[in-house]
Amino acid sequence: MKRRDFLTAAAALLSLEALAAPQKKNQKSTSKNTKSTGKKPAAGKSKKTRGSPAKKTSTRPAAYTAPPSADNSVIDNPPAGSSATRLPPVRAAEAPLQWKSFEIVTTLSLKANAPCRLWLPLPLDQDALYQRVQSHQWQSNSPNLMLSRLPDGQLEVLYSEWTGKEDIQFRMTSRVSTADRHFDITRRSMAPEREDILRRALQASDKIPNDGAVRQLGERIIGRVKDPVAQAKEIYDWIGENCRYDASLPGCGSGDIQQQLGNARYGGRSADINGLFVALCRSIGIPARTVPGLRIGPSRLLQSLGIDNQDATHAQHVRAEFYVPGYAWIPVDPSDVCRAIARSHLSNQDSRLSALKRVLFGVWEMNWIAFNHGSDLQLPGESTPQAFFAHPRVLLNQQAVDSLNPLNTPYTITARSI
Repeated sequence: MKRRDFLTAAAALLSLEALAAPQKKNQKSTSKNTKSTGKKPAAGKSKKTRGSPAKKTSTRPAAYTAPPSADNSVIDNPPAGSSATRLPPVRAAEAPLQWKSFEIVTTLSLKANAPCRLWLPLPLDQDALYQRVQSHQWQSNSPNLMLSRLPDGQLEVLYSEWTGKEDIQFRMTSRVSTADRHFDITRRSMAPEREDILRRALQASDKIPNDGAVRQLGERIIGRVKDPVAQAKEIYDWIGENCRYDASLPGCGSGDIQQQLGNARYGGRSADINGLFVALCRSIGIPARTVPGLRIGPSRLLQSLGIDNQDATHAQHVRAEFYVPGYAWIPVDPSDVCRAIARSHLSNQDSRLSALKRVLFGVWEMNWIAFNHGSDLQLPGESTPQAFFAHPRVLLNQQAVDSLNPLNTPYTITARSI
């Protein structure tokens, strides 16, 4: 007999035995009862056992579970059996062994007899396992200079102003150490994030919505996937396949997700693409946030993902991260996937692109420094909030200088490894 026929016959035999087993048991029970009483049970009647009431079938409908959203998030109702509930053992976080140090110098020098104001984003001043600020030093003839910080890393900024009676001289030197950041799914975070920080990472901002069209898109992307890490991966992959990096836009883009949803044309620059990732995560109940920063060195992954020389004047770049209970914040950068396709001319069949997609979900190559976690930020002395804060802001005679135009930028930023 052939192997295939044997397996088919064996399966049929087991099925027949399984079906016959209850019947044999019932026959045996009936025979026993008949023997003990000497009477056959009446047809159509069932014998009741004293003290054993008939079982009632519950008709109560199953409890309704609301679909995930910003109001019904993974931190409130983690899906059963997912990475948010089936957690690995707690393991203490280990500090990286390999750190790199960089020196970032920002210089502003103008011969102008007009009032001037400067807002300069500073490296995130929170010791983490991927970034540590060593020092800040500055020289300036400004009569009014101050550092301003909001709690929880929402804002780190140096504010300076000149009256117009003197030439404008400013030089800021920051030293920062970085280590490559990796997400390890086998390692559980020892301390959960604070509730207020997670709630803030679920809220809508002026440019990043969390309901309506973006929620419909998010639900369509994740489909029936229930695990929050896998849901974020579905969103990440969708962005890599459907968003276009547009190098013609100034700076990091506008970060206006409403505009992308309105015309169904997805993409832009880093604030637009990674902002869309954040909006989609928030819409399905996963806390997420953008992280503006600055590229400060060459990339080991692709040349287009770093700076080739020490000029970092226009090297601002916005990244993203999301949070799942039991883990720390998980780093991602779908924008750099789109950037690699556009600038390195990688096709979807290129093995380098496949490898890059795997790496940039859960890894930040730290040839980049983070500035802050805030959105809709109110800068000192300003009335109009900023959607995100990555570029130095200069006002000359109460007029904003177009610093995103390379021909008109009034400052220079250099970065070097030390």
